[in-house]
This record gives sequence, C-alpha cells and structure tokens, in this order.
Amino acid sequence: MRISERLEALGAGVFARMDRRKQVYAASADSLERPLIDLSLGSTDLQPPPAVLEVFAEALREPASAAYCLQAGTLPFREAVAAWVQRRFGVQVDPHREVLLLVGSQEGTAHLPLALLNPGDGALVLDPCYPSHAGGVLLAGGRLRRLSLQADQGWRPDWQQLSAADWQQLRLLVFGFPHNPTATVGAQDCLEEALALTRRHGLVLAHDNPYVDLALEGEAPALLRCPHWREGGIEFFSLSKAWCLGGFRLAFAVGAAPLIEALARVKAVVDFNQSLALQAGAAAALRDWPDWPQRLLPTYRARRELMGAALGRAGWTVPLPGMALYHWLPLPPSLRAMGSEEACSQLLQRSGVALTPGVGFGQAGEGWLRLALVREEPVLLEAARRLAAVTGC
Repeated sequence: MRISERLEALGAGVFARMDRRKQVYAASADSLERPLIDLSLGSTDLQPPPAVLEVFAEALREPASAAYCLQAGTLPFREAVAAWVQRRFGVQVDPHREVLLLVGSQEGTAHLPLALLNPGDGALVLDPCYPSHAGGVLLAGGRLRRLSLQADQGWRPDWQQLSAADWQQLRLLVFGFPHNPTATVGAQDCLEEALALTRRHGLVLAHDNPYVDLALEGEAPALLRCPHWREGGIEFFSLSKAWCLGGFRLAFAVGAAPLIEALARVKAVVDFNQSLALQAGAAAALRDWPDWPQRLLPTYRARRELMGAALGRAGWTVPLPGMALYHWLPLPPSLRAMGSEEACSQLLQRSGVALTPGVGFGQAGEGWLRLALVREEPVLLEAARRLAAVTGC
C-alpha cells in the first residue's frame, strides 16, 4: 500500500526503532539473566507532587471532566500559565491571545510547521536536535536545512555557516536550549542573537524549552526574557520533565498572538484538549508547586556524578552535562567503527542496557550515545557495570 512521500522522507523515528529492539530483547532468553535496563527515554522514575495527583483524582469525579474540551474551556489553565510566566520570568502575557495548551511540547513543535510553512518553504533546525523539530518540517512539506553543532564549540550554533542568501530562503528557525540531546544548558546571549537574526530576515523563531527549570549548572535561557519575543517568537514549555508528568501529556506554548492563533487553528483540526481534570492538576502544579523542579535537581546531580564516575573508571569519556536527565557520551573506542545505531543495538543485545543512538537526533549526533538518568542509583551502577563489561574499557 502506498504511503505519502512526506511520511517516506520521515522514516522510522529513533524511539520507535529502539522500542522494537527492546521488545525483542525482553522476549529473549538473555533477559531472564539480565533484565532490561531502559535508559533510552527521558521518562523519569521520579514522582510528581502528591497533591497534584490528588487534584487529578478529585477533578475526575466531576462530570465535565469526561466531556470534550474546546479552546474556551482551557482558560483557567491558560490563566495559571500567565501567572507562572509572571513569577518565573517577570513578563506579563495575555492568557486569551498569547497562551495555548498543548498535548506535550512535542505536539507543538511538530504541528507549528503545518501552521507556518507552504510546501517547499525552508526551515532551519539544529543538528543534532529533538526528532519532532525536523519531523514537523518534513510532514509539512517544508525544505529542511540543518545547522551542524560541534562538540569543540560547546555545541553552540555557528551562524557563519549561513549566508545572507541562505537566510532569505528560510521561514522558520526551530531552536532549543537547554539542548536535547547534548545536555548543554546554552546561553541567553545566544538565544538573543538567534532572535535578532530571525527578526532581521523575517523568520519565526520557535524555542523548545521543556528543560528550562532543569539546569544543573547556570541559568537556562528563555525566549520570554528577550525584549522582542512578540515579534515572531513562540516558546514551548512542558510539565513532563520538571513536574514528572510525562505520561499525562501536559504542556503549553507562549508566543506572539498571531502564532498562537495559527497553531490553535491546526489543533482545532487535529485534536481536542485534555480533560478538565488534567488541566486542573497542571494548573495546581504551576500555581502551588513552582519549586518542584528545584527539588529534583539534587537527585539528578547525584546521579550525574555517580554515573559519570562509574563510566569514567571503566574507560569511557564522560563530558559533564549541564542539564538534568542525560549524559551525552562519545562512543567508546571498541564501538566507534560500527556507528551509534549499531552500537546501541549491540549494547542492548550483549548487556541488556538500552541507550539512544546519537544519529537518531541528526547526522551531527553520529558517534555519540544518549543515556537517560531515569533509574535509581543501584540500577545505574548495574548498568555501568554491564556496559563496561561488554565494551572492554
């Protein structure tokens, strides 16, 4: 059966590929001796505020929580977002025109190109980047341009790669610091430079920022701190990581009113909004537990140090990540010849530890592996022991 050329260009996503491999391993005899340790997803084992779960449970008893929710019904949540933005960034936003509820920030970054690009319009993404950044452009029929990031430059974008003519062919820049997958926090001046360039050349700047509260070193950048963000800017936030609510798919966008309106029109065709019960819990998290992300940081720092030391003793090179949840690791010497995709497959088969191949985030991620710090310390140590045993480091 034929599928669209857009879907063909998209290919199989890295997480889907790893999911199939994990299923095969879990069904194998090896998994009986070495149970799967899944460090391939940024799906934390830490828990959300208990009071938020109580809000969910109580609100589920309300009949309205079982009904469809259109845009007007999301206003209480959008007002909670506006209040959080005021406290977090000192910026006033209009909950009616500048805030939008999302089914995860991934949904927002994937759907925004549908609202902005005509077929063949150019869009610039970082390389490596989170898969939905490039995937959304391809599904919209856009022409994808990648800006290669380099380790020796601290994964900071080098705008000199683009000429004035290159900029004139672009309509959208998808940015994202703190950066997934490299776990680089980034800098406010870099984001401000990006906004200045997009304003100069008439682009939209979309900043994916689900890790804004999870910087382990320094202060994370935010588009909302830039004075001219309303001139073609939109920023995506999520409760998945910082409030440990990944499975609840709760996120939001704050941006220039025309961009919010355009994305809302796409959403009106694609889906309805989450249950009012979920919105009530999300609003409570932002309103009553704004410090929850900071409570998680000591755990992630301890895991970072523990895993980094354990892999370092085993001979791996372990750059210090500035952002919670991940280690971004160059392939150890014994695996470099095979590339990151095959390396992850081999590591899973031989150790039962699932990591994510760097090439799944773009060609500039080749030669790297992403390890998620999403299990308790004894399990992380066991994973490090297994990885060391099969890599010969």
